[in-house]
Amino acid sequence: MKVSMYQLYKDMLTSYLEDKSEHALYHAQQFSKQMMEQDMSPEETVSLHLSVFQDLAHDLPEEVTDSFDLLLEVMIGYGLAYREHQSLRDRQQELESELNIAAQMQRTLLPDKQISLDSVDFGVISVPAGKMSGDYYHYDLDDHGNLAVAVADVIGKGVPAAMSMSMIKYAMDTLTDKQMQPAKVLESLNRVVERNIDEDMFITMMYGVYHPTEHHFYISSAGHEPGFIYNAEKDSFDALESKGLVLGVSPRISYEEKSFPLDPGDFVVFLSDGVTESRVEGEFIERDQIIQMIRERLHLPAQNIVEEVYQQLEKAQEFQLRDDFTLMILRRKV
Repeated sequence: MKVSMYQLYKDMLTSYLEDKSEHALYHAQQFSKQMMEQDMSPEETVSLHLSVFQDLAHDLPEEVTDSFDLLLEVMIGYGLAYREHQSLRDRQQELESELNIAAQMQRTLLPDKQISLDSVDFGVISVPAGKMSGDYYHYDLDDHGNLAVAVADVIGKGVPAAMSMSMIKYAMDTLTDKQMQPAKVLESLNRVVERNIDEDMFITMMYGVYHPTEHHFYISSAGHEPGFIYNAEKDSFDALESKGLVLGVSPRISYEEKSFPLDPGDFVVFLSDGVTESRVEGEFIERDQIIQMIRERLHLPAQNIVEEVYQQLEKAQEFQLRDDFTLMILRRKV
């Protein structure tokens, strides 16, 4: 034990035994900080106290000395557990820092630019249940002014899901530069995914393209949660779905493609299963309830609709998301 620490502790203990003042106790608290800086273990602290106490009181009863032997053994076990706890805490803080950086990088993969298309009202919200998200969304204009939109869900969480998301992002950037038909994009993307992810992982996706010159919407799905199509003239919602196997299961898959007109006021809704698996009063939400939430906000811009629906469902779940939440609306302006 360092002499300086011994002398400091001796002076402090002597002062306390003489007057038992609050000032001496304050010095004890300050001394504990020095102990941490010196990386003193609990058993070293007990040994220090015994050494100083024996120096101050020469005729200690034998049972007092023996009791310190027992305390020292207890502190050895405690010290080992404490140091292991400290090591685990330091590692946890390191991992937490790394996850924060990874989460920031993941957010850069998602588009945030404005859509410069006069005929479209667009809104999207995506909120992870934890630090890392397994949801991905995409929107972009091609050279012909067509708007491609997509929502995907990586079956898996954490860092593996984030890495798969980055693969999807860069693959889609490449594929959509070549052609924008949804079925062909999914077929090409499926081959990329099948070659690059683990066997126990797969990805669902709904991919659509809006052609503003003809006001038609084209859609294909790779096993993704069905969305909705709203018909303004009929004031009705229908399921928006298309048949197709999830991405990454087999290298040679063909995908069904559907198309329909978008008249003024019509819109499509893409979502992830974090929306449909939300719980209201302990029960999974019904699709009709989601429709009703959207219907109550038809007068709002698309971005306000998705944000308010999210806020309502978040509040219903006591602000604890059970899964990643993504909701997107593309509406043809009136």
